[in-house]
Amino acid sequence: MASGLIRDKIAQLVEDGINVLRNEGVVKLETTPDIMIERPSNRDHGDFATNLPLRLSRSTSLKPMELAQRLVDNIPVVEEIAKVEAASPGFVNFSLDDNWVQQQVDLVRESGSFFGNVQFGNGTKIMVEFVSVNPTGPVHVGHARGAVLGSVLANILDAAGFDVSREYYVNDAGSQMEAFYRSVHARYREAIGLDSEFPENGYRGDYISDIASDIVDEHGKGFADIDDSDAIREVGDIGRERMVSVIASDLEKIGVTFQNWFSEHSLYDGDQNQYDKAMQILKDQNYLVEREDALWFASTLLGEDKDNVVVRSNGEPTYFASDIAYHYNKFASRGFDKVVNIWGADHQGHVPRMKAAVKALGLNDDNLTVLISQLVTLKRGDEVVRASKRTGDFVTLNELVEEVGSDACRYFFLARSATSQMEFDLELAKKESSENPVYYVQYAHARNVGILNLARSQNIDWSVGDVALLTDPNELNLVRTILRLPELVEYMSDTLEPHHLPHYAMELAIAFHWFYENCRVISANKEDDQITLARLKLVEASQIVLKRTLELMGMNAPERM
Repeated sequence: MASGLIRDKIAQLVEDGINVLRNEGVVKLETTPDIMIERPSNRDHGDFATNLPLRLSRSTSLKPMELAQRLVDNIPVVEEIAKVEAASPGFVNFSLDDNWVQQQVDLVRESGSFFGNVQFGNGTKIMVEFVSVNPTGPVHVGHARGAVLGSVLANILDAAGFDVSREYYVNDAGSQMEAFYRSVHARYREAIGLDSEFPENGYRGDYISDIASDIVDEHGKGFADIDDSDAIREVGDIGRERMVSVIASDLEKIGVTFQNWFSEHSLYDGDQNQYDKAMQILKDQNYLVEREDALWFASTLLGEDKDNVVVRSNGEPTYFASDIAYHYNKFASRGFDKVVNIWGADHQGHVPRMKAAVKALGLNDDNLTVLISQLVTLKRGDEVVRASKRTGDFVTLNELVEEVGSDACRYFFLARSATSQMEFDLELAKKESSENPVYYVQYAHARNVGILNLARSQNIDWSVGDVALLTDPNELNLVRTILRLPELVEYMSDTLEPHHLPHYAMELAIAFHWFYENCRVISANKEDDQITLARLKLVEASQIVLKRTLELMGMNAPERM
């Protein structure tokens, strides 16, 4: 049994025990109920517990405590479990055997960087699509939160045995891109000294002028000599490619990369026109209705409050139409089993109609999950930071990374659930003290490495250490905390909630620091040589798991601070 999945073995023991009671007629059930195994908030109640007797007491003539005791009596003794007991008002508590816990230190050391991996996903092909902001401007702080959530979730799914693809959907079609193209063209003409009318709905940020200046430097005045419509397209295409490159570069600064940058425009191209195929399916299934000179998706047929336009009266597809084609491409054309989209808070209302469209395409809408990344408020102490000092506009990701660093960006964005609005304290993120959780966790790793390097400098070979000597409560607590990682990876991959990871990292760092303060690792007393070797094994296991946790969060694991 893999150490991190001891919970599954306990669940099997409970299931076997309840089946004995079913066969005896004590519990009258046609099928075995779901077995929920949880960690008690109070360690005095054991390492794991189930409330199954409380849930099943109505189906028996026994009170919950009586049923709990009957269940305990039918759970066999196994080496991993020291004690199984009934607890009021109807729980069964499990305490791990300390000898088994000690042995897991060597298992962690043997597993190395693979510790924490589970096979929950079983190779399921899953796409995580995130960020996907229009390439009309740089990534700002609000986008960055979704970027971190998506990249960490993808890391977790990888560790859980899924076949993961990370994708950025480039919205390079539609009216907003047309406004961007015209904006770049207008600034280009200004840069070469020609009059130009700036579009009313154009993008006025300084970055547009910077792109235009770069185009002048690289291509000169040649675009002034061709028809405006062609010039807008050619200058705009260069601007879009430049903007996508800037976005990619900024995201790489916080460790966010993608296997695929998918062009919206490609949905309308060639013989495999995904848009036409998706619209034809909807038409064949009678989900398209012509009304008010437009084409509507009849989402009310699927329980929605209102229908939605897919083609405007001018014949131009809406963003919703593109999204329908894109999801057809994800599931039907590229064969992803599951898709996770991470969208900004302003897209929350778009979720039900997107699920309805997937269902209308004849696909399983349960395989589409949309996570909404809520708003971020930047604070510097008590002061809310409303705009960039540099431009007077939004604060870009690049500016944030310059001020607090990539690791702080990732940890703080990750530390709250996606559904919660959050405050990002810039001053706290820069502190080099235990007040800053980023510093505290990374310092724990650096302290581990420092201890191991000291042992190496003294030619201590701790590989012969006897982990059975790890009997101090602080040692055993640290091992138990270490062993939670695989279980947590499985849980997060199931719930799609990566925000639990930084909290675990903090708990692991606290457990290590507490062990370090209370258990001297390298002793000058020769009589303590054996306990030194055992504790060095524990330090090595801690270092492995702290590093793995930091890597899953996309953070650095510094060896000195």
